[in-house]
Amino acid sequence: MNFTLSSEQQMLQDSVRRFVDREYAFDTRTARLASVSAADCWPVFAEQGWLCAALPELHGGLGGSAIDNALIAQELGRGLVLEPFTGCAVLAAQTLAAADAPQQHADWLPRLADGSQRLALAYAEEQTRGLPEGLLARAEPVAGGYRLSGRKTLVVGGMQTDAFIVSALTAEGCSLFLVAADSPGLQRRALPLHDGSEAAEVLLEQVVVDNSALLGQPGSGLAALRQGLAHATASLCAELVGGMERAIEISADYLKVRQQFGVTLGSFQALQHRMADMAAQLELARSALYVLLDALDNLDGHDLQLRVSQVKALMGRAAKFVCGQAIQLHGGIGTTEECSVGHYYKRAVVADLLLGSAERHEALCAERLQASLR
Repeated sequence: MNFTLSSEQQMLQDSVRRFVDREYAFDTRTARLASVSAADCWPVFAEQGWLCAALPELHGGLGGSAIDNALIAQELGRGLVLEPFTGCAVLAAQTLAAADAPQQHADWLPRLADGSQRLALAYAEEQTRGLPEGLLARAEPVAGGYRLSGRKTLVVGGMQTDAFIVSALTAEGCSLFLVAADSPGLQRRALPLHDGSEAAEVLLEQVVVDNSALLGQPGSGLAALRQGLAHATASLCAELVGGMERAIEISADYLKVRQQFGVTLGSFQALQHRMADMAAQLELARSALYVLLDALDNLDGHDLQLRVSQVKALMGRAAKFVCGQAIQLHGGIGTTEECSVGHYYKRAVVADLLLGSAERHEALCAERLQASLR
């Protein structure tokens, strides 16, 4: 894998960082959280080409890869950006792109690319714990279509979306359906998350869709779902890497100016050791992200899923460690709402639970290891 960014990728990264520095300073983000009428930055994302970075050129995208999405997410993570880039522009868009559904590609991908409409993926249920398997939502055949019933939770971007990709069981297995957000029988309610962002809970009560809503063949949804989740995991991990970078930078600056006993805190060797431990965890996490990005290009099936679980488990723990240490280095002020490092920790906690927690992915890795030893 080539670790050197191309000139186009460097320009992409620089453009996102300039946006974050200009529009998402910590005070600005705090004001956005406090305002119910804060302007949404999605049109800016579309204008800059970030929404279409990894979508196929045939349907209005730029034909990039997961690396492009990771570069965008990493910079957005530095600013704790609230817009659901990973949830809508990566998770839902890449799931749709992976489905064998040419007509829906032609209808929806151009609109996702130009930001005129949004999709959210409604796949998680309480008992699935962030994984695609074990769902209880059902899709029963009816004349000319299907009737959907079930409850979905932690739908990132679900309150702003125009339609949902819904996973449900048919007789053939897991299938995916494109369901308009205003469909009769579909209800959604906001789920405020600990870090200030928002997800949705979606209730499907006898929602009827026609056959054109089915993405691909009945029972073929799990493969597309796993591909979308792999891309989204890489994007979410990149976001956490960006957050860890910023938490370390903020902590280093604080230690240079905060004084105790007449000297700066940065002169204490014990605190220098803590900063070194944080930097080491950041580099481990960054290397794990590179491994996952490489796997997206070169692995598939169970091998790719193993890499996803390995990296997600490591990243969740690393981010909570680094951001937790940043709070410790700030002392009591680090726990206040006015101090930014506490918000990076909150984001790390939420991100660890999205797309499957570290504990759940570790269990999957253990199951894979046990199976290989039999």
